[in-house]
Amino acid sequence: MARYTGPTTKIARKFGEPIFGPDRAFEKKNYPPGMHGVNKKRKKVSEYGTQLMEKQKAKFTYGVLERQFENLFKKASRMKGITGETLLQLLEARLDNVVFRLGIAPTRAAARQLVGHRHIAVNGKVVNIPSFTVKPGDLVSVREKSKSLEVVSDALSTNRHTKYSWLEWEKDSYTGKYLNNPERSDIPENIKEQLIVELYSK
Repeated sequence: MARYTGPTTKIARKFGEPIFGPDRAFEKKNYPPGMHGVNKKRKKVSEYGTQLMEKQKAKFTYGVLERQFENLFKKASRMKGITGETLLQLLEARLDNVVFRLGIAPTRAAARQLVGHRHIAVNGKVVNIPSFTVKPGDLVSVREKSKSLEVVSDALSTNRHTKYSWLEWEKDSYTGKYLNNPERSDIPENIKEQLIVELYSK
């Protein structure tokens, strides 16, 4: 399974925000990477550069590679609604992201690993494909034999699953329900999706 495995703090510093989650190293070095990072004057970025940067930020935030992202955009453009918002909804509906949002894993990378190692089930059936699309009404649960995993119990102790209106969590059964696709105003990610639409429209 292909995925980005490079340095995360360096990427976060490039975008100027902790897109991979809480990061102590980022807090200490909240400036661009490189030997002149602290004093470096940021060059004026072109319109294309700004749009490309936004696409890169979305890709790294959700852990999606170029081909996957492009396919998701094409799918979003064929669906009803505003393309940019639909794109974010498709990203939010990925199984690895839902596992992360439910608080089963501390990061999306950890969520991908849980899914890939067959610790997660959808509607009672094991699914090991992180890009699997969760639909409204689907039940996402931790397998019985995986409930004792330290990474799961530690993550669930943060109560992050109570933060999102489109998700419902049943703590006794370690099961979450994907109630509906989230509205754009409910998605907390700082992504200017219209810039991504403009980039692909060129």
